[in-house]
Amino acid sequence: MRSLEKIEDMKWSLQKWCGQRDYIMFLIGINTGLRVSDLLKLKVKHVKGKKKITVREGKTQKPRVIHLTNIYDEIQSFAECQIKTSEWLFSSRKGNMPISRIQAYRQLNKAAEMVDINDGVGTHTMRKTFGYWHYKQFKDVAELQMILNHSHPEVTLKYIGITDEQIENNLNNFYL
Repeated sequence: MRSLEKIEDMKWSLQKWCGQRDYIMFLIGINTGLRVSDLLKLKVKHVKGKKKITVREGKTQKPRVIHLTNIYDEIQSFAECQIKTSEWLFSSRKGNMPISRIQAYRQLNKAAEMVDINDGVGTHTMRKTFGYWHYKQFKDVAELQMILNHSHPEVTLKYIGITDEQIENNLNNFYL
């Protein structure tokens, strides 16, 4: 999501229509860039009382330090409620297990529909949103490449759509 307004609309919609679980999932997703598969594996004990956690990424098997400082209070408030019902941070109603990728996708789409966001919101949107806004804020493609565990800076720029955006902006402003 390249619009801060759309991000705020999604947060509002997730809280109002989907619930705190899905809001916190989105909040962690857009603030950490974790893949949804790694996000859904989080347990309450992983985040309870912690501002920094280490996650072994499922796809790359590399350890990654995740900073939760900016969203700490919201996560702790949610974790406190979750600890009474499930060991999973994003628990399913179908027993003591996390929600599925499909359910996460459904909830994100439901929230997007409620606020008329029609540009294909999915579970990967959270990771790409993180990447896009991290790059916009810090302009450090090498650091972002390391965070996202990409093989080359070009892969990272293409992944977050910066290459196309920069080319379009440059061509719009080009004049001899």
